[in-house]
Amino acid sequence: MQLQPSPVQTIHFAGHSIWLKRDDLLHPDFSGNKARKFAYLLAQTDLAGKTLIGNGSAQANSLLSLAALAKLKGAKLDYYVQHLPQFLQLSPSGNYAHALSLGANIICLPPHVKGAQVEPYLQQWQQQHQPNAVLISEGGRMQEAEWGIAQLAQEIMAWAHQQGIKQLNLVLPSGTGTTALFLQKHLPFNVVTCPCVGDRDYLQQQFSALAPHLERYPEIIVPVKKHHFGKLYVEFISIWQQLVGQTKVEFELLYDPLAWLYVVPELIKREPKVPMLYLHQGGVLGNISMLARYQRKFPALFI
Repeated sequence: MQLQPSPVQTIHFAGHSIWLKRDDLLHPDFSGNKARKFAYLLAQTDLAGKTLIGNGSAQANSLLSLAALAKLKGAKLDYYVQHLPQFLQLSPSGNYAHALSLGANIICLPPHVKGAQVEPYLQQWQQQHQPNAVLISEGGRMQEAEWGIAQLAQEIMAWAHQQGIKQLNLVLPSGTGTTALFLQKHLPFNVVTCPCVGDRDYLQQQFSALAPHLERYPEIIVPVKKHHFGKLYVEFISIWQQLVGQTKVEFELLYDPLAWLYVVPELIKREPKVPMLYLHQGGVLGNISMLARYQRKFPALFI
């Protein structure tokens, strides 16, 4: 299997026309930014029979993408989580349920292994027990991710050339910032992002760690209001509902709302006007569990 270029369409939101790069349509299971980050693994020919080792949350997009990748390549996935809620075990949903259906082996880490200790622990465990396994950094934050993201940059360049576009603001929200960083490295355009997991300093540290000598880093727009990752906010579900209603496209609920609330409006009001391309990074299967949480907390918004 090879990833084919994802389509670009025009959407209309709040009275403005915006280009949308549909990386959410790459593959039914293996899509979005994780498909780009893990594309180098997809291109390898010797993964059959091997074990992939990943880690993250039980509803992470990386869990589903790695499960789909393992199935496509005839490999096995051992995915480590720090916590697996009992309600999710009893009633699997979202990325967790789909990953299970694809054959993922989801394992709880020992209680004393937390935060920054996780990857060193897994590295040591792999060396001792599964030296031939392929260990993958959480969320795909690794140099190897550049391979697939560079392909995405080539697609964007080819599309811009066809459209006669010389200037462009490419917009995407960031977790570790890996996708935004490598896109900026391979594009002459302005890549604009916002921190969704940490703050500006965190995102800048991630950039510097992966590419310490890059001449130009993505532009970071910081939301004026502090948001805690994974927490429910009425403004998030409200902008999400507006997007679905006006564009007929489903975005995801953890990252996209921040970009649409803060980055897109900031770029719209700038002069001179520069065309905007929003990168849809997938992850919508995780909305199943997120929407259930929102419906419980803000039932009046779903009447």
